Amino acid sequence: MRAQVSFDCATSGIQQHRFTGPFLHDVLVSAGPAFDPARRKDRLRFLIAVRGADGHRALLSWAEIDPDFGRAQVLLAVTIDGTPLDRAGSQLVLPQDRCGARYISGIEAIRVDGGYTVWA
Repeated sequence: MRAQVSFDCATSGIQQHRFTGPFLHDVLVSAGPAFDPARRKDRLRFLIAVRGADGHRALLSWAEIDPDFGRAQVLLAVTIDGTPLDRAGSQLVLPQDRCGARYISGIEAIRVDGGYTVWA
C-alpha cells in the first residue's frame, strides 16, 4: 500500500511524505489475534497499543482498522519518501489523522489486548 500524507507536527509544522507498507490490520490478522469465534462481535473489545523506540505510544481500537467497521487504512510503513526504514524501524502511519501525534516511529512493540476489565 502507498499513501501520500500531510499532517501537522507539533515540533516541525506541516509534514508531507509518501509512505509504503502493509496495512496494520493485515499484519495483525496474520499474527492470529485471540478472538472468540463463537462471539461474533468479540473483536470489538480489542485495543491495539503501539510503542516506538523513543517511548512514544498510541492506542487504536480494533474496530477502527477492521474492514467491517471503521476501515481506517492504517499502515506499518517500511519506506518514507522512497527510503527504506530498515535501520530506523517501521512507522505507524494514519493517513486520516490531521495531527501527526499517532505517527509512531521506530516501532518496538505492538500489543493487541481484549483483556482489560469492564467498568462497574
